[in-house]
Amino acid sequence: MAMDRDTLETYLKNAFPEAEIVLTDLAGDNDHWQAEIVSPQFKGVPRVRQHQMVYAALKGTMGGELHALALKTRAPD
Repeated sequence: MAMDRDTLETYLKNAFPEAEIVLTDLAGDNDHWQAEIVSPQFKGVPRVRQHQMVYAALKGTMGGELHALALKTRAPD
């Protein structure tokens, strides 16, 4: 079962309420997403740890409901 945009956005907004989030359905199948997240929570945090924070926010759905997620994360300028 794929993850729809609203569900993915809810997970991310709950974890990163002040973030700017742009979601792109890469294959048109609700199963291959790209998320661009600009969050103050990422300030001073290495990129690998930023991605770990995003995966934690998805509460174990990665690899199940959510098959693929390309991430672009950064703190605001």
